Amino acid sequence: MQKNYVIGFPRIGEKRELKKVLEKYWAKQSDFSEVEYLASQLKKRHWNYQKDAKIEFISSNDFSYYDNMLDTSILLGAIPKRFENLKNEELYFAMARGNETCVAMEMTKWFNTNYHYIVPEISKESTFKLNSKKVIEEYKEASELGIKTKINLIGAITYLGLSKSVDNSDVFLHINSVVEVYKQLLLEISKLDEEVIVQFDEPLFVKDLDSKVLSLIKPVYDALANTASNIKIVVTTYFEHSNEATKILVNTPIWALGLDFIYGAKNFESLEYLKNSNKILIAGVIDGRNIWKSNFKDKLNLLDEISKIVNKDNLIISTSCSLLHVPFSLKYEDNLDKELKSWLAFACEKLTELKLISKEFFTFKLNLDEVSIIKKNIEDNIQRKTSSKIHNLKIQNEIKNLKVWQRANKFEDRIKVQREFFNYDFLTTTTIGSFPQTPEIRENRKNFKANLISKETYEQEIKKYIDDCIAFQEEIGLDVLVHGEPERNDMVEYFGEMLDGFAFTQNAWVQSYGSRCVKPPLIFGDVNRANPMTVEWIKYAQSKTSKVVKGMLTGPVTILNWSFVRDDIPRSEVARQIALAICKEVDDLQNAGIKMIQVDEAAFKEGYPLRVENIKEYENWAVENFRLSVSSSKIDTQIHTHMCYSEFNDIIKTIEAMDADVISIETARSGNRLLRIFKEVAYKQEIGPGIYDIHSPRVPSVEEMVLQIKSLLEVLPKEQLWINPDCGLKTRKWPEVKESLKNMVKAVNIIKKGEVK
Repeated sequence: MQKNYVIGFPRIGEKRELKKVLEKYWAKQSDFSEVEYLASQLKKRHWNYQKDAKIEFISSNDFSYYDNMLDTSILLGAIPKRFENLKNEELYFAMARGNETCVAMEMTKWFNTNYHYIVPEISKESTFKLNSKKVIEEYKEASELGIKTKINLIGAITYLGLSKSVDNSDVFLHINSVVEVYKQLLLEISKLDEEVIVQFDEPLFVKDLDSKVLSLIKPVYDALANTASNIKIVVTTYFEHSNEATKILVNTPIWALGLDFIYGAKNFESLEYLKNSNKILIAGVIDGRNIWKSNFKDKLNLLDEISKIVNKDNLIISTSCSLLHVPFSLKYEDNLDKELKSWLAFACEKLTELKLISKEFFTFKLNLDEVSIIKKNIEDNIQRKTSSKIHNLKIQNEIKNLKVWQRANKFEDRIKVQREFFNYDFLTTTTIGSFPQTPEIRENRKNFKANLISKETYEQEIKKYIDDCIAFQEEIGLDVLVHGEPERNDMVEYFGEMLDGFAFTQNAWVQSYGSRCVKPPLIFGDVNRANPMTVEWIKYAQSKTSKVVKGMLTGPVTILNWSFVRDDIPRSEVARQIALAICKEVDDLQNAGIKMIQVDEAAFKEGYPLRVENIKEYENWAVENFRLSVSSSKIDTQIHTHMCYSEFNDIIKTIEAMDADVISIETARSGNRLLRIFKEVAYKQEIGPGIYDIHSPRVPSVEEMVLQIKSLLEVLPKEQLWINPDCGLKTRKWPEVKESLKNMVKAVNIIKKGEVK
């Protein structure tokens, strides 16, 4: 036995196979049976990868067609009434994506990662019942392959704690009902084998929980662990420490506890609780969230420190969290710089690391190949520290000598000048930035990168797209236009490709939500902007219209949070280097006549620490770096920003401190509850709440949008409101985009012609 453990494994496929088959099915180009067949092949392949890597504890039920929280809602029968007439896959995907008659369920970030989950909807009237055979079927699938798995489930407390109460009732009123369903499921699981390990993921335990929630832990896990004598229960936490919960869990009949020692260093304090118990410690020491090769020497030292407190016989070595958050494999990265590639480990490589560290720690005999890998690991980690590719003294000195960190003028003075300069009145219409990335645009970019077409041919196609995009926006009467971003593959990757210190992969995709995958840049060294990045394309778009065209940039905190970031200096220092680069771009844009510039901070909130004690430090440097990024803007340059999936109640003062002139936010799936906080604090700046959900193919009617705008006007005055979609339109199809935006403009015109005061 290797005594090693993987919390969970990526499911999208090493070449995004699941994405492709899902999108084919959604486009009605295939039957669902094709999706099911591909899913069975992926599960088989992923289980075998782990088996071949000598992983002892392999998961089932970590696979999902869309999202594990959505799967749990189906499992528990927690299905909102608007979907009750739907069944099977039609029900499942309608809950995730909406359909012609039903609005999709809300989606938000999974803790402080870039993964999104479907938020369960709970009311006082909610009922729960065992409603799915997926858990049992997947275990049997693996068993037929000769692989005995542990079964992964979302814990009852985390499930309810991350749910949305649709009637302001207490979601935890239902804890006993949910536990009863889980007990029924455990009884079914107990029939599968002589002994089954069930992993309950409880990442909610790493947050600052009140006494009421903490008081639920013991009764819940007493009940679950006593359901069946042949079931061993593991409770896993990750992304931070869970000391308060651990203190309670050691006094329940669970078998093991999984703790994250990468992002939860304070879990060392929990070891005192474990020391005198008979609990197994699953020690997360392989980083499940970043892509840098483990330093074997450091990992073994860490495990030695842990084993001084917890008996080595009670230790199992694990990933810090699911490997869902890292790319699949390095084997397709033929174009990466060899030196840089030697510093990396993706999911499959982390399996090898886990195997070797567990063998060495538990003193199993290593073969010659394994000894060679360990020797190379030591060499690669030494070489990375001393590499000349990492350091840029020019940028380091430039940052040391910075004198201007924020804009020169106050918002009250700026907005007067801007309103006069741009001559807009109220309910000004715009979009967030991107327009559909058509197959033709992707092919054009791909061919240019592969040197299959000339630069002239490539640019002709980009200009044609921009021409059409500008013409369409003018035709339907949008007030402030965008160029559509046809030259951009991704809002982070595009900028990273023109900045020193970034590297890019061919196939390092990570699931963001559903079929949506992102390919985060690797920030490996000091960041520098050698040349303008967006100016020529925005200037070209502005030359095609007399209306204002927004310049579109990605902010420093979002670039940081959506990248795999170097781990040899603080994240705040990396963000500062990026902010300086964006600051230079803002200056070049305004000097080229682009006076409305959007600096997106879509991922600002997701970088927040999970513990209150760490928040102030993050807010200070995150705000400071956003303000640095726009500090070059003049009084008549209007700075916009955009934020995604954010609960603003706890960060509204931080948003004010960012000092953008206009902020657009995602609110379509959330109603006005996110917006009311802006009124409560007398927020001065202008706001563009999204009035329709772009993550669904559904086209909202004019009447719906009129009602949505009227509801916004109940919260904020018309002069403060901009009207726009929830987010960028990159992932949508042109027909639905055109219809939706036409309806949006018509709705605004109806409101404007009425007696809006």
